Amino acid sequence: MQPNINSAMDAAVRSYTRLPVYETPEQVVADLQPSYPVFCVRRHHISAVAEEFLEGFPGDVLYAVKCNPEPHMLETLFKAGIRHFDTASLAEVALVAEQLPEATSYFMHPVKSRAAIRSAHEVYGVRHYVVDHETELNKIAEIIPPGPETVIVVRVAIHYEGAVYELSSKFGAPVSDAIALGRAALKKGYRYGVAFHVGSQCLDGEGFEQGLQLADEVIRGVGAEPVCVDVGGGFPGEYLNSMGQQMGSYFSSIKKGLSGLSLPDDCRVMCEPGRALCVDGESLITQVHLRKDEALYLNDGMYGSFIEEKYNLHLPIRPVATREFATECQDYTLYGPTCDSLDIFPRTVSLPVDLKEGDWIEFDRIGAYGAACRTHFNGFFADTFVEVTRNFGD
Repeated sequence: MQPNINSAMDAAVRSYTRLPVYETPEQVVADLQPSYPVFCVRRHHISAVAEEFLEGFPGDVLYAVKCNPEPHMLETLFKAGIRHFDTASLAEVALVAEQLPEATSYFMHPVKSRAAIRSAHEVYGVRHYVVDHETELNKIAEIIPPGPETVIVVRVAIHYEGAVYELSSKFGAPVSDAIALGRAALKKGYRYGVAFHVGSQCLDGEGFEQGLQLADEVIRGVGAEPVCVDVGGGFPGEYLNSMGQQMGSYFSSIKKGLSGLSLPDDCRVMCEPGRALCVDGESLITQVHLRKDEALYLNDGMYGSFIEEKYNLHLPIRPVATREFATECQDYTLYGPTCDSLDIFPRTVSLPVDLKEGDWIEFDRIGAYGAACRTHFNGFFADTFVEVTRNFGD
């Protein structure tokens, strides 16, 4: 009798992603007394946002794995109903396939190695591949036999000033080139779709309407019905200094934009949220290892989990209430733990005047890119995860 591979894999995933559960960060500190950073995972936030997307977005929701590939994040999203995953590398394709065998991966990076294309197709059965240049399409055509089961998704460039970080200077084809790519994909025997990305941390929904107008130009120019229209990512997180609209406003803008397109009934509409799905899902507890006057030296920093701070997205911050703190606050300079003097926060933060060595500080909304972009520089690496059931500051 053959073993149930999926059941065995599900059991392995459950075992691997089981996290210690605490009510508050204060309980985490009381139990662990950690001199190392600790990620506090709030699964209820992750599940709630996933449900909001599944209910509000008019199509398939693809989680952008690059934003936070931790097993607990993928598992929580899958359990909340996310079944589609935007992958940018063969490693991400393999990660999704091995952890979530019932999920579907889409190779959405416009530049892929030949080996990655071959393995994604032959080993993992990936069927959607993004391109923005004829050379990439020809590369795929030399590896994947033509047939309607393979979809070439043409990425058209959009330069939208409402996004904090633009992406089309690196990726995306002009409309005329995108039309040529769509026609070439069809001529080679594939089906085609159209995609765009308004840019990361997009602060309003108008960019999606503009992107859909560009997609419409491409579709009309190709002169054939697409298999899918992918509105990409860009859905924002909420930071102290950068807040977008309510998520429902983005869904309304996308629906408005779609209403102007004549799409076939079986055309799939897709999106690729990363930041929005996971940003509120984790916070980070750090410890003060030294105080020098108005400077605090922490056990995590710019080479660690704080890439968002490096790029001027400010995280909420508070002292972990392990004792009574003064009500008066002052501005501190924060240093990370490495020997590099560049390991300094780009802004000062306001915290109680009596903070000292051994106290703990919690940074919220670090679920996006925090764990994904941390390094092992100098031997410092935040790698402890626990689950916390109460919200930040409650």
